[in-house]
Amino acid sequence: QVQLVESGGGSVQAGDTLRLSCAASGSAFSINPMAWYRQAPGKERERVAAISPGGSTIYADSVKGRFTISRDNNKKILYLQMKSLAPEDTAMYYCAACNPVDYYCAGYVNSWGQGIQVTVSS
Repeated sequence: QVQLVESGGGSVQAGDTLRLSCAASGSAFSINPMAWYRQAPGKERERVAAISPGGSTIYADSVKGRFTISRDNNKKILYLQMKSLAPEDTAMYYCAACNPVDYYCAGYVNSWGQGIQVTVSS
């Protein structure tokens, strides 16, 4: 099972940029679809972006054009570059590793990170 540890969160101003990282341990990283989810207070957890083992990506409509997901299979790190941040992006962000049959990590999550807070003030 993949162990996941997020880093790079914090408090920023609207319009700023942040990059989240998710370091994975375990040998299965390269075959796992990976994703970033987020959960704001009082809201359900939602998938923000996902990346297949081969590098294909999908994004939530709310972050298209602003967020970029990427992965380094050699270093076993998942990234989320977030630009033009807005207050509505404030949430706890979670890294997820999915079963290989769940190509875009839509819900068949094998491992979750502990989460990292991103707070955007106006």
